[in-house]
Amino acid sequence: MARTTGSHSDITGPRIRAAALRLFARHGFAAVSMRQIAAEVGVQAGALYNYIPDKQSLLFSLMQSHMEELLAARAAQDVPGDALGRLEAFVRFHIRFHLERRDAVFIAYMELRNLSPENFAAVEALRRTYETTLEQVLQDGVAEGVFAIPDIRIAARAVIAMLNGINTWYRVGGPMPLDAVEAVYWDMVRKAVGG
Repeated sequence: MARTTGSHSDITGPRIRAAALRLFARHGFAAVSMRQIAAEVGVQAGALYNYIPDKQSLLFSLMQSHMEELLAARAAQDVPGDALGRLEAFVRFHIRFHLERRDAVFIAYMELRNLSPENFAAVEALRRTYETTLEQVLQDGVAEGVFAIPDIRIAARAVIAMLNGINTWYRVGGPMPLDAVEAVYWDMVRKAVGG
């Protein structure tokens, strides 16, 4: 199938991904057709298949990319040596990274059910890697005597769920600046783990 006149893979491919991200976040994966994605990009529906094999592959690619970017950004972050400082760095990093990617975060959590079993396992493995970085911080804090946590895995998931909730209500220009919101959430997380 020939590309639409004037299309370029280095331009059209990213535009397809961006359009799918917006549409999936707004309407849900199941409600969005390939024809809608094509219309959003300005190409014929059949032209999409020059860039992606199918809608499932597109969803998986979006979710996998989000998780890989998250892990890479977290690995590149400078963090303090002590567990309390590392936990604060995690909280602030998580908030800022995710607020800049609301649609990707929404899809990463709400559309897991629409992944094939194989794709689900791959994304879940990436999510587990991220959760493990937080679990290690919490375990170190317990070992250092600064945290009191009965179940590390549940605590890590609870912290991540709390931090993800910011995406549902925080808006730039709202009554609280982001620094103040981060400080409040950091205080809540610290108290929740007994720090």
